[in-house]
Amino acid sequence: MSSCSSCSEISMVLVVSLFVTSLMAMTASAGNFYQDFDITFGDERANILNGGQLLTLNLDKFSGSGFKSKNEYLLGRIDMQIKLVSGNSAGTVTAYYLSSQGPTHDEIDFEFLGNLSGDPYTLHTNVFSQGKGNREQQFHLWFDPTKAFHTYSIVWNSQRIIFLVDNIPIRVFNNLETIGVPFPKNQPMRIYSSLWNADDWATRGGLVKTDWTQAPFTASYRNFKVSTTTSTSTNSLTEQSAWQTQGLDAAGRNRLRWVQQKFMVYNYCSDLKRFPQGLPAECRRSRF
Repeated sequence: MSSCSSCSEISMVLVVSLFVTSLMAMTASAGNFYQDFDITFGDERANILNGGQLLTLNLDKFSGSGFKSKNEYLLGRIDMQIKLVSGNSAGTVTAYYLSSQGPTHDEIDFEFLGNLSGDPYTLHTNVFSQGKGNREQQFHLWFDPTKAFHTYSIVWNSQRIIFLVDNIPIRVFNNLETIGVPFPKNQPMRIYSSLWNADDWATRGGLVKTDWTQAPFTASYRNFKVSTTTSTSTNSLTEQSAWQTQGLDAAGRNRLRWVQQKFMVYNYCSDLKRFPQGLPAECRRSRF
């Protein structure tokens, strides 16, 4: 009886220990906006709520707002859940991106261009390396990004950059340094996000202006996660991770093809008028 009782006690201790370890692991993997980010502008228009689990940015006629990560990252996977400005968001831009500093900076962009009520958002993506961008691809989303939170992710390793929406790949930018295309892999970058007025260009080339009677405009953020081998953040996962060699398998390539065939609205690699001397070198290579 005593032996069996001891076994039962040991089992209970193990169960409790596993539960605590699991809880600690979940806490370590999820970001906290108080710990991981600084408000960069907008004063009271940017708010961290729910003990650091939620952040909101607001835009009114006088100012937008923004934040940036305390830490820099060199390669990794970044996930953020965002709920975009609802209703008539024409003229507004919600930017979420990685960037270094200086004239030869690197940058990996998500930008959400608002639109009139009932019309789709335009998701604008770009990649800068050594100060050079001009690699825009734009998409409409297959859902309403204002009704609920959706996850927008960047996988950034030494072979490629993958843009994902709800874990569905929408764009891949491969490392083609072997043919002379610069690739961002040497400059640490911070995470930035902002909500601002860009009605001189954001919606239909600036034809549709911001309706300030709808202000304040609000975008919300939660469930920030980062996995990297170089961050000093206590909320980073520093073990060897899938992102380091992540590419696309057959299913991933099919999803990417589906998005690009059904929802892509602009691709610089198809813009022959823009590049009369010939398309950029990376456009002549496989996108997968």
